[in-house]
Amino acid sequence: MTDLRTFYPPIEPYETGMLDVGDGHHVYYERSGTPGAKPAVFLHGGPGGGISPTHRRLFDPSLYDVLLFDQRGCGRSTPHAGLDANTTWHLVADIERLRDHAGVDKWLVFGGSWGSALALAYAQTHGERASELVLRGIFTVRESELHWYYQFGASEVHPEKWDEFLAPIPVEERGDLRAAYRRRLVGDDERQRLEAAQAWALWEGRTLTILPDATMAAGFGDPHFALAFARIENHYFVHHGWLEDNQLLRDAHRLRGIPGTIVQGRYDMACPTRTAYELHKAWPEARFHLIEDAGHAFSEPGILDRLIRATDDYARSPAG
Repeated sequence: MTDLRTFYPPIEPYETGMLDVGDGHHVYYERSGTPGAKPAVFLHGGPGGGISPTHRRLFDPSLYDVLLFDQRGCGRSTPHAGLDANTTWHLVADIERLRDHAGVDKWLVFGGSWGSALALAYAQTHGERASELVLRGIFTVRESELHWYYQFGASEVHPEKWDEFLAPIPVEERGDLRAAYRRRLVGDDERQRLEAAQAWALWEGRTLTILPDATMAAGFGDPHFALAFARIENHYFVHHGWLEDNQLLRDAHRLRGIPGTIVQGRYDMACPTRTAYELHKAWPEARFHLIEDAGHAFSEPGILDRLIRATDDYARSPAG
């Protein structure tokens, strides 16, 4: 049996900064690896999740020059948890601003979960700027996907965790949980806002891996993280990502000619496998890897193995 690939060693950025992207937003970015090597951009999940030092380790630092950034309103970007001028299309424009700032013509685009949706939106809009796509835990912000995770579906697999997700919402408001959470997450009651944020974030943190991971789940309960994560995620999902339903799958033909890899865990609770399978059918040129013993998290061994192999393979392609 072939040994599973795992993270590259820890690495510090060689450059960090804040980019003024307009509308009162400043986006934190960092670059790691080898300056002038193959360009790549990492798109984190959520939306509202932010980047972590572990994300740098998905790329061979001797072969890549990777830009990672905290999307509007989260991580070290400011204003924290800000919802104004914070939409999918603002983020697509930010990626282009960062590419121009980095001084590269095109780059590998790596996105997981919400980051896969953002990568698809970006590549379908600026296909000439994406040298390759590496996508994990495929999400396209369709109503069917949102309903599965936030109304009925995953609730049947994790009923005890679902009870905790329901707890902040009165029974009479549970017919539309996204809307009920919205009222609390944007309301003036600070205690209620934080209670809702933590319940929303912990539901996700506790259902990402095929086996329980207490350390990962605990991180989602951190008040500072949870507030941005829940507010921004809910904001995007109430508005369906400012996308037409099925838009990202409908427009997959625009990806033709871009080398791609799709990695999906069979038992992904957050992003059901059907979406990845439908993307595979709509974009058959991309390599499709369905990991039978995995859930959603990029750190699950089988998923991580395929992601590292993909970035290694594409490192051999010409730099952008």
